[in-house]
Amino acid sequence: MLECKDNEPGSESMNAKIKALSEQARQLTPEERIELIEDLQNSLDRTDPEIDRAWAEEARDRLDAYRRGEIEAVTFEEVLASLAKR
Repeated sequence: MLECKDNEPGSESMNAKIKALSEQARQLTPEERIELIEDLQNSLDRTDPEIDRAWAEEARDRLDAYRRGEIEAVTFEEVLASLAKR
């Protein structure tokens, strides 16, 4: 989380703005708050279309290899067990 230091210019007004926005957001329904959170998160996490394309291609390649019997699936439980051993 980003922090404003008290001695930085504008920090008091920024904290007041955040507090006011937070109070307004709390008046929204849970569904509206989720939508707001998702919108704010999306504004921070802009994706690179080239990276998205590469990951989609990788996913298709892996699925095709699985369907051809070249690779085997691993269950979620197996993944968790493997991570627990680390």
